[in-house]
Amino acid sequence: MSNKVIDTVSEMVQPILDSLQLELVDIEFVKEGQNWFLRVFVDSDSGVDIEECAKVSEALSEKLDESDPIKQNYFLEVSSPGAERPLKKEADFMKALGKNVFIKTYEPIEGYKEFEGILSEFDGEFIEVTMTIKTRQKKIKIPYEKIGKARLAVSFN
Repeated sequence: MSNKVIDTVSEMVQPILDSLQLELVDIEFVKEGQNWFLRVFVDSDSGVDIEECAKVSEALSEKLDESDPIKQNYFLEVSSPGAERPLKKEADFMKALGKNVFIKTYEPIEGYKEFEGILSEFDGEFIEVTMTIKTRQKKIKIPYEKIGKARLAVSFN
């Protein structure tokens, strides 16, 4: 059900984002307590401000009201993904090269399921993360298809 909602909303929001030169980062349709939330995360190379989020929200809200693809009541939220932006597509990983990332895998790789470090390489099949374990650097190759979740990570070094 929620995948259908996400696919439908993705198709509806893309022309709006194209007209504003914004990028779709992610869409979530989740129930929290008694309420449903439709969250649309948008970004651009120069960042996104509150006015751009409001423009996307208004235009998307109009389109959603026209075709009404979501039967239950929900709150629409449009925002920027922030500093810990999720990495979903290959292009996201390419942009994140040289940056600090957090990766969670579906199964252990070299004894770990969670990795935090610098994304040092990505070739479409594997990513390489340079982690600091105690005092030494270790490069770990992770198969792209084994990645469950990935995001940029804020480092406080």
